[in-house]
Amino acid sequence: MIIPIQEKQKTFQHNSTNFMAIVKPFKAIRPAKDKAALVASRSYQEYSKKERKGILSLNPFSFLHIITPGFKLNKKISSRELYKLVHETYLEFLKENILLKDAKDSFYLYQLEKENFTCCGIFCGTSVADYQNNVIKKHEDTLLAREELFANYLTIAGFNAEAVLMTYPDNDSVSSIIQHKKQEEPDCFFTTTDKVKHKIWMISDSETVKEIQEEFSKMNSIYIADGHHRSASSNLFALTTKENNHQHSGKEPYNYFMSYLIPESEIKIYEFNRTVKDLNGLTKEEFLIKLSEAFKIENKGSVLYKPSGKHHFSMYLDGEFYSLYLRKNKYSFTDALSKLDTQILFKIVLEPILGIRDLKNNDRIQYGYGKNNVIKMKDDIDNGKFKVGFSLVPITINEIKAIADAGLVMPPKSTYIEPKLRSGLMIYEL
Repeated sequence: MIIPIQEKQKTFQHNSTNFMAIVKPFKAIRPAKDKAALVASRSYQEYSKKERKGILSLNPFSFLHIITPGFKLNKKISSRELYKLVHETYLEFLKENILLKDAKDSFYLYQLEKENFTCCGIFCGTSVADYQNNVIKKHEDTLLAREELFANYLTIAGFNAEAVLMTYPDNDSVSSIIQHKKQEEPDCFFTTTDKVKHKIWMISDSETVKEIQEEFSKMNSIYIADGHHRSASSNLFALTTKENNHQHSGKEPYNYFMSYLIPESEIKIYEFNRTVKDLNGLTKEEFLIKLSEAFKIENKGSVLYKPSGKHHFSMYLDGEFYSLYLRKNKYSFTDALSKLDTQILFKIVLEPILGIRDLKNNDRIQYGYGKNNVIKMKDDIDNGKFKVGFSLVPITINEIKAIADAGLVMPPKSTYIEPKLRSGLMIYEL
């Protein structure tokens, strides 16, 4: 049984008050080299129902078989039954040597390369105590129901195949270790059907492992980029497991959770644009008048128009693009959150003018990302699906850090962050 978080918040503590980041090598479960490209899958949600069915029918090695083990069953099953099937299918993959467990505790250098984007980082175990003590910093809220759901999944499935994406300040020593290691032949190298190249190097020699740990031990903060619910759930799972383990030593696998750490300079952040279905009962003219109180507005016509910098927005309405420049004498910057464009848009437009107070659960608003999203936004509005759309520039890593350092929370859908990691590429056994 999962115990409420508030009852456990202080059960994991470092011995020192000067907290620094702890990273730990581990024995990963990985696909056999000849099957790596077939095993690794995108996130479950990224596939359409038709795509999933095709992969499950044609590729017996796909990790999707583990996370959707009941796809052949023509009945609904409980979460607990599903998680048991996940565990059993995972054991079958191990028995059939589709998945193999490494013999040595290692860090895993992983490079992802695709058109216009490359990153290289380290798979490792990160500390639950660091999460508790805010060495691992967050910038998003989490929902307790989702935390408990995934914590129960971890309890029954017995493994974690979804790394938390974290970022750390660029570090010359870590970079040097990475560049030196990349001169060697990869331990595993494959290309997936989306034309993404994947390379993995094992780092298991004690001297290099120690060097990496020492460099991270000098960092007083590392930042969650993507995976707030995964890290919160791992924390909840660890706290519950510790409470039920009367021989707890602090060395058990549950004291850590799998993360993928990349330097700040290699993370890619995209904006989420917003489209709204109506003007909240206002006419176009009334809406523009209300906007003009806080923005300098310029009609840009029908030609595609994007914002050029911070506090500058592009709006598409009734077949025309508009430039919206914030009138700074009409808005106060009080903290890091108030400076975010997503917060400005919410506080000045979405909430008071368009009546959207709950950004997570209001079906009048939709979010989109990607290089062609402005075109899609325009098409959706021209086709009558939505009435108005807003484009923003991407939030920066420094803005994310400022929010996290201040203990604040960004509005929902403020960032779309890459890399997006493959499931089943690296597995942390609990």
